[in-house]
Amino acid sequence: MKFLIDAQLPRRLARWLQTQGHDALHTLDLPTGNRTQDAEIITFAMWEERIVVTKDDDFVQSFWVNDQPKQLLLISTGNIANADLERLMADNFTAILSALNVNRFVELTRTGLVIHD
Repeated sequence: MKFLIDAQLPRRLARWLQTQGHDALHTLDLPTGNRTQDAEIITFAMWEERIVVTKDDDFVQSFWVNDQPKQLLLISTGNIANADLERLMADNFTAILSALNVNRFVELTRTGLVIHD
């Protein structure tokens, strides 16, 4: 799968996804880095068929109102240490991938997954 990690999440999440065999970029990898506007992130993600991974509710609103981005993984854990986020992702990763194979909007909470499709 191809992922685009938004600015509120650590770059190391993109690196972790890469170690799992996935194509992952962080907004820091884009030309304007973390200053990249949400609309540009969505356009880039749609062009490259990437799943937007974010904590930002603006992407949720855009998903429901504009049907963009095409796929979304919302991380709704509140503040979480990077190591704890990685552990949470690792513990749920098989389920996340399975859910994203058939659903467009998946949410990861501290207690599991919520499917919004």
